[in-house]
Amino acid sequence: MKELLDLFLTFARMGGLTFGGGYAMLPILQKEVVENKKWATNEELMDYYAIGQCTPGIIAVNTATFIGSKNCGVIGGIVATLGVVFPSVVMITIIAAFISNFAELKIVQDAFTGIRVCVFVLILKAVIKLGKTSVKDAVTLCLFVLVLFGSMIFDVSPVIFVLLAGACGILAQVFLQKGGAAK
Repeated sequence: MKELLDLFLTFARMGGLTFGGGYAMLPILQKEVVENKKWATNEELMDYYAIGQCTPGIIAVNTATFIGSKNCGVIGGIVATLGVVFPSVVMITIIAAFISNFAELKIVQDAFTGIRVCVFVLILKAVIKLGKTSVKDAVTLCLFVLVLFGSMIFDVSPVIFVLLAGACGILAQVFLQKGGAAK
Protein backbone atom coordinates (compact mmCIF):
# COMPACT_ATOMS: atom_id res chain seq x y z
CA MET A 1 0.00 0.00 0.00
CA LYS A 2 2.90 2.35 0.81
CA GLU A 3 4.37 1.77 -2.68
CA LEU A 4 1.05 2.63 -4.32
CA LEU A 5 0.72 5.81 -2.27
CA ASP A 6 4.31 6.73 -3.23
CA LEU A 7 3.47 6.14 -6.91
CA PHE A 8 0.33 8.26 -6.68
CA LEU A 9 1.97 11.15 -4.81
CA THR A 10 5.09 11.16 -7.00
CA PHE A 11 3.09 11.27 -10.21
CA ALA A 12 0.58 13.74 -8.75
CA ARG A 13 3.46 16.06 -7.86
CA MET A 14 4.87 15.74 -11.38
CA GLY A 15 1.45 16.22 -12.93
CA GLY A 16 0.82 19.29 -10.82
CA LEU A 17 4.17 20.94 -11.38
CA THR A 18 4.72 20.32 -15.07
CA PHE A 19 3.60 22.86 -17.62
CA GLY A 20 3.80 22.21 -21.35
CA GLY A 21 2.67 18.59 -21.71
CA GLY A 22 4.47 15.28 -21.84
CA TYR A 23 7.69 16.60 -23.37
CA ALA A 24 8.03 19.18 -20.61
CA MET A 25 7.59 16.38 -18.08
CA LEU A 26 10.60 14.49 -19.44
CA PRO A 27 13.24 16.23 -17.27
CA ILE A 28 11.11 15.78 -14.15
CA LEU A 29 10.44 12.13 -15.00
CA GLN A 30 14.14 11.56 -15.57
CA LYS A 31 15.04 13.15 -12.23
CA GLU A 32 12.28 11.52 -10.15
CA VAL A 33 11.79 8.13 -11.80
CA VAL A 34 15.36 7.36 -12.84
CA GLU A 35 17.60 9.21 -10.40
CA ASN A 36 15.56 9.54 -7.19
CA LYS A 37 13.19 6.57 -7.10
CA LYS A 38 15.15 4.23 -9.40
CA TRP A 39 11.86 2.90 -10.80
CA ALA A 40 13.37 2.79 -14.31
CA THR A 41 16.66 3.30 -16.13
CA ASN A 42 17.29 6.05 -18.67
CA GLU A 43 16.95 3.44 -21.41
CA GLU A 44 13.63 2.19 -20.05
CA LEU A 45 12.33 5.75 -19.75
CA MET A 46 13.26 6.41 -23.38
CA ASP A 47 11.54 3.15 -24.39
CA TYR A 48 8.40 4.11 -22.45
CA TYR A 49 8.44 7.54 -24.10
CA ALA A 50 8.83 6.01 -27.55
CA ILE A 51 5.99 3.57 -26.95
CA GLY A 52 3.92 6.35 -25.39
CA GLN A 53 4.45 8.38 -28.56
CA CYS A 54 3.12 5.51 -30.70
CA THR A 55 0.10 4.60 -28.60
CA PRO A 56 -3.15 6.53 -28.29
CA GLY A 57 -3.30 9.02 -25.48
CA ILE A 58 -1.07 11.52 -23.78
CA ILE A 59 2.64 10.65 -23.60
CA ALA A 60 2.96 11.58 -19.92
CA VAL A 61 -0.07 9.49 -18.99
CA ASN A 62 1.14 6.51 -21.02
CA THR A 63 4.59 6.77 -19.48
CA ALA A 64 3.15 6.94 -15.95
CA THR A 65 1.07 3.86 -16.73
CA PHE A 66 4.12 1.93 -17.96
CA ILE A 67 6.24 2.90 -14.95
CA GLY A 68 3.45 2.14 -12.46
CA SER A 69 2.81 -1.24 -14.12
CA LYS A 70 6.49 -2.13 -14.11
CA ASN A 71 6.80 -1.46 -10.40
CA CYS A 72 3.42 -2.54 -8.95
CA GLY A 73 1.56 -4.39 -11.69
CA VAL A 74 -1.79 -3.37 -13.13
CA ILE A 75 -2.87 -1.61 -9.93
CA GLY A 76 0.38 0.36 -10.00
CA GLY A 77 -0.31 1.42 -13.56
CA ILE A 78 -3.78 2.62 -12.62
CA VAL A 79 -2.55 4.45 -9.50
CA ALA A 80 0.32 6.20 -11.35
CA THR A 81 -2.05 7.19 -14.14
CA LEU A 82 -4.58 8.60 -11.68
CA GLY A 83 -1.78 10.43 -9.91
CA VAL A 84 -0.48 12.13 -13.04
CA VAL A 85 -3.92 13.24 -14.27
CA PHE A 86 -5.52 14.22 -10.94
CA PRO A 87 -3.82 17.65 -10.58
CA SER A 88 -4.58 18.51 -14.20
CA VAL A 89 -8.26 17.67 -13.85
CA VAL A 90 -8.51 19.86 -10.75
CA MET A 91 -6.53 22.75 -12.28
CA ILE A 92 -8.30 22.63 -15.64
CA THR A 93 -11.66 22.69 -13.92
CA ILE A 94 -10.68 25.77 -11.91
CA ILE A 95 -8.99 27.53 -14.83
CA ALA A 96 -11.91 26.82 -17.17
CA ALA A 97 -14.21 28.59 -14.75
CA PHE A 98 -12.09 31.77 -14.80
CA ILE A 99 -9.92 31.80 -17.97
CA SER A 100 -12.21 33.97 -20.04
CA ASN A 101 -11.93 36.67 -17.37
CA PHE A 102 -8.10 36.75 -17.42
CA ALA A 103 -6.83 35.43 -20.78
CA GLU A 104 -6.73 38.88 -22.38
CA LEU A 105 -4.73 40.51 -19.59
CA LYS A 106 -1.26 41.52 -20.75
CA ILE A 107 0.36 40.21 -17.57
CA VAL A 108 -1.17 36.75 -18.14
CA GLN A 109 0.00 36.70 -21.77
CA ASP A 110 3.48 37.84 -20.71
CA ALA A 111 3.64 35.14 -18.04
CA PHE A 112 2.78 32.46 -20.59
CA THR A 113 5.44 33.82 -22.95
CA GLY A 114 8.05 33.33 -20.22
CA ILE A 115 6.69 29.91 -19.27
CA ARG A 116 6.92 28.70 -22.90
CA VAL A 117 10.61 29.70 -23.07
CA CYS A 118 11.31 27.91 -19.79
CA VAL A 119 9.49 24.78 -20.96
CA PHE A 120 11.53 24.79 -24.17
CA VAL A 121 14.81 24.97 -22.22
CA LEU A 122 13.73 22.16 -19.87
CA ILE A 123 12.80 19.95 -22.81
CA LEU A 124 16.09 20.71 -24.58
CA LYS A 125 18.08 19.91 -21.43
CA ALA A 126 16.27 16.56 -21.04
CA VAL A 127 16.75 15.72 -24.71
CA ILE A 128 20.49 16.39 -24.49
CA LYS A 129 20.84 14.38 -21.28
CA LEU A 130 18.86 11.40 -22.60
CA GLY A 131 20.48 11.72 -26.03
CA LYS A 132 23.83 10.95 -24.44
CA THR A 133 22.52 7.53 -23.42
CA SER A 134 20.67 6.90 -26.68
CA VAL A 135 23.28 7.85 -29.28
CA LYS A 136 26.00 5.34 -28.42
CA ASP A 137 27.79 4.54 -31.66
CA ALA A 138 27.98 5.26 -35.39
CA VAL A 139 24.78 3.33 -36.12
CA THR A 140 22.69 5.20 -33.57
CA LEU A 141 24.26 8.53 -34.60
CA CYS A 142 23.34 7.84 -38.23
CA LEU A 143 19.82 6.87 -37.20
CA PHE A 144 19.55 10.04 -35.09
CA VAL A 145 20.57 12.23 -38.04
CA LEU A 146 18.19 10.43 -40.43
CA VAL A 147 15.22 10.75 -38.07
CA LEU A 148 16.06 14.37 -37.22
CA PHE A 149 16.23 15.49 -40.84
CA GLY A 150 13.40 13.18 -41.91
CA SER A 151 11.10 14.69 -39.30
CA MET A 152 12.02 18.19 -40.44
CA ILE A 153 11.46 17.40 -44.13
CA PHE A 154 8.45 15.07 -44.05
CA ASP A 155 5.17 15.89 -42.34
CA VAL A 156 4.25 12.38 -41.19
CA SER A 157 3.14 10.90 -37.91
CA PRO A 158 5.90 10.36 -35.32
CA VAL A 159 4.68 6.76 -35.16
CA ILE A 160 6.14 6.21 -38.65
CA PHE A 161 9.55 7.42 -37.49
CA VAL A 162 9.45 5.30 -34.33
CA LEU A 163 8.49 2.17 -36.31
CA LEU A 164 11.10 2.80 -39.00
CA ALA A 165 13.78 3.52 -36.38
CA GLY A 166 12.86 0.30 -34.58
CA ALA A 167 13.11 -1.67 -37.83
CA CYS A 168 16.47 -0.02 -38.61
CA GLY A 169 17.73 -0.91 -35.13
CA ILE A 170 16.79 -4.56 -35.68
CA LEU A 171 18.33 -4.63 -39.16
CA ALA A 172 21.51 -2.95 -37.95
CA GLN A 173 21.94 -5.53 -35.19
CA VAL A 174 21.26 -8.43 -37.55
CA PHE A 175 23.71 -7.00 -40.07
CA LEU A 176 26.37 -6.33 -37.43
CA GLN A 177 25.98 -9.83 -35.95
CA LYS A 178 26.36 -11.45 -39.38
CA GLY A 179 29.35 -9.22 -40.13
CA GLY A 180 30.90 -10.11 -36.77
CA ALA A 181 30.26 -13.83 -37.31
CA ALA A 182 31.96 -13.75 -40.71
CA LYS A 183 35.23 -12.47 -39.25
